[in-house]
Amino acid sequence: MKIKTGDEVLVIAGKDKGSKGTVLAVFEERNKVIVEGVNRMKRHVRKEQTTRGVVVGGIETIEAPIHVSNVQLLVDGKPSKVGARRDTVTKTRTDGTTYEGSRGVRVARATGKDI
Repeated sequence: MKIKTGDEVLVIAGKDKGSKGTVLAVFEERNKVIVEGVNRMKRHVRKEQTTRGVVVGGIETIEAPIHVSNVQLLVDGKPSKVGARRDTVTKTRTDGTTYEGSRGVRVARATGKDI
């Protein structure tokens, strides 16, 4: 999945189209993300009293997951598709020897910048 936790995204489809927010959680197995302030729903929770005497419960407003295809990554405040690139890096083992390895890097297609 090309969207990660902490990314700034724009909602491009659905009832919250045009909203911007930060990704709070990613569910890769279901291809869904939770975006801060987007797709809010009300959940009714039974009122209970904790051991300290505080009443907990009532109607809570939470963010529900939305499909990852309905969001687009924002790079420098502008929406952009996400690509990938492999960079060769020099890595060091615990015994002190070095070797060449590769590392994946996310790239903004619109600007070519690393994300």
